[in-house]
Amino acid sequence: MADENKSLFSKLQELDSRYTEIEEELIKPEVACDVNLSIKLSKEQGKLRVMVEKYREYKKAETGITDSQTMLEDPDLDPEFAELANAEIEELTEQKEKLVDEIKETLVMSDDASIGSIIIEIRPGTGGDEAALFARDLCAMYTRYAEKHKLKVEMIAYSTTEMGGLREAVINIKGNGVWADLGYEGGGHRVQRVPETETQGRVHTSACTVAVLPEPEDVDAYVNPADVLEHVSRAGGPGGQSVNKTNSAIKLEHVPTGITVSMRDEKSQHKNRSKAWRILRSRIFEYETRKINAERESARKTMIGSGDRSSRVRTYNFPQNRVTDHRIGLSLYCLDKVILGDLDEIIAGLKDHDKQQRLMNL
Repeated sequence: MADENKSLFSKLQELDSRYTEIEEELIKPEVACDVNLSIKLSKEQGKLRVMVEKYREYKKAETGITDSQTMLEDPDLDPEFAELANAEIEELTEQKEKLVDEIKETLVMSDDASIGSIIIEIRPGTGGDEAALFARDLCAMYTRYAEKHKLKVEMIAYSTTEMGGLREAVINIKGNGVWADLGYEGGGHRVQRVPETETQGRVHTSACTVAVLPEPEDVDAYVNPADVLEHVSRAGGPGGQSVNKTNSAIKLEHVPTGITVSMRDEKSQHKNRSKAWRILRSRIFEYETRKINAERESARKTMIGSGDRSSRVRTYNFPQNRVTDHRIGLSLYCLDKVILGDLDEIIAGLKDHDKQQRLMNL
């Protein structure tokens, strides 16, 4: 084993031991009777499975090489068997090298791949009406991408302007690997085009912010209700109109973190409360995850996909039919397809760059 891989395989041995430990825990009667604990342990085991299986394949190949080398040390070994042993050593060595690469990739990307539900928040930034119209286009872009990839889409909140733009959209998208694919969309998105409202054909620059939050399962993100203040009020429409005459608008405030969520889209107080809690859990989950990973922040700054809302991540230049992702320096002259949800090439580039950065920081 190469010196540079010693710490990696030391970590893998720990994960292997933990996997075995979980297997033993799951067959205990007291664990089987505790549904929440069983789910938690099964999920942890599921996250470890691919990595542990590859590590065990690696160990098996290593044992096969050792056995063949021992055979070759026998001075009376038949030349034909020696040839077979050498061929096996060569094959297993190649297999080992391939498994090392696969293990590293799995190790750095597996957490992302395990998250199957996200919440995307889209809001207009600078640019007035044109920014709101661009926010509408981004919302449609992500929805089309989801439909193309057979992902489930739920519109949690959707508020429009008088000109048909978007004040705010909160979308839930579910499906295998959705966080691994769309987690890079967080940040500032800039558009350069002639607005629908422009009479003299001048190109304007506007911006929107996109936040992408992993939506944890309830077992991952318990929030103590005692830590949350709930404010109920009557929902009001644009221009002071009354959406309804009941106190249906909900505002939740998580006292320990100061995170607040307001929801007023539904006429039902119960539905608004349910949606607000989902968003609150996601924001707290993201907050706690960032806090836990604080010691790695210097390394993460070199990575993409951090979701920093203040950063400019992409520019959409309509006159040139060009989209540029500034994090990886990728420019594509097919904006017409991208805005219709064809994000595959951009996402592939981002994922590959992210993987390389994570491997460097492993």
